[in-house]
Amino acid sequence: MTIRVELSPEIEARLKAEARAKGLPLAKLAEELLQEALRVHPQLPGRMSVNEFHRMLDTLAEGSEGLPDLPTESFTRERFYEDRLNGRDAVPAP
Repeated sequence: MTIRVELSPEIEARLKAEARAKGLPLAKLAEELLQEALRVHPQLPGRMSVNEFHRMLDTLAEGSEGLPDLPTESFTRERFYEDRLNGRDAVPAP
């Protein structure tokens, strides 16, 4: 597939310089840069595969083994705001 891309003079100069430095044709360097960018960002933002989602969860969980287990009642609205409520209900009556 062939595509046409309009580049600023600065980007064009950087691309040409890098191609020269690597001894690659300009088109080949551009292809490699696009492939690298697609590897880093394989899908549209906000969309991930099930495997990517599980890897993300595993990364978030790393080191959490030492955290204490908290009872479910620790996560109520009243508990989150108990220091600010001064005895009032968390949800005001209509």
